[in-house]
Amino acid sequence: MATAAAFAITERLKLTKSPITATKIVRGYVSPRAHTKAVVAIRFRRADRVDVTIQDSHGHEVDTLAFRDLVRRERRVFSWDGRTDGGTIPPDGTYRLEVHFTEQHRTILVPNPIVLESKPPAVLDAGVTPKQFSPDGDHQFDTVEIHYKLSEHAHVLVFLDGKRIIRGRFDKPTDKVTWGGMVDGRLLAPGTYTLVVSALDLAGNRAAAVQQVAVTLRYIAFAAKRAVARPGGTVRIRVSTDAKRYRWALNGHGGLTSARVLRLRAPKARGTYRLVVTERGHSASARVVVR
Repeated sequence: MATAAAFAITERLKLTKSPITATKIVRGYVSPRAHTKAVVAIRFRRADRVDVTIQDSHGHEVDTLAFRDLVRRERRVFSWDGRTDGGTIPPDGTYRLEVHFTEQHRTILVPNPIVLESKPPAVLDAGVTPKQFSPDGDHQFDTVEIHYKLSEHAHVLVFLDGKRIIRGRFDKPTDKVTWGGMVDGRLLAPGTYTLVVSALDLAGNRAAAVQQVAVTLRYIAFAAKRAVARPGGTVRIRVSTDAKRYRWALNGHGGLTSARVLRLRAPKARGTYRLVVTERGHSASARVVVR
């Protein structure tokens, strides 16, 4: 008889509609160390009093989110801070929400997992290619690629002087991001900059182990600030640029060239002259001493 009664109850439950019409994991990761919370939205079919608890992977109760709370035919949101009823932090792992309906005498384990992760990610490796670039819009080395390897799935973060300049869109453990030399919508001045590569995992933990990469931003520059020549002789000075062509001007003369070593006829009169090279609005100058 007991077996028949149990079978009858089971068959009746199969025909009874679930007291939960919809569930949504608004945020499925939680880290008490990062002060983030897991958020679950539940839509109830009708009014009842419920107990809502967090269960670990062994079915043990970890925390109570609601006790005999009255819910109506509505959507309710429950959040978990990643701690137990006693305020301690349970082991990292997968947890689930369990809802017990007092009047309906039903208990439903929400299948959607919640992941507790308190360990911060680490940046295992990082580099930049190329080491020098010139974001002048000529499509010649306008950007650099920052490639990285993380200890887990996380969003890469790149900082310059403590300011975040990049947050990766994807949470791949190995990937790369592109930077065009801009901070707050403005291009940086020429120079060498140290970028700090960090990471933010899905639970909100920031990397404790980071990497630093150096990159040089330059537009057009002379290898030396001074060149010496005889009157009417040849001026030789190296120009650092990735532009295909650039303009030069010296003592009222000028031209367009692609030479990486600029060779010009020095003025016939002794003195000091200013040599200027320009490319897409950027310029550099050097002194030409004729003696």
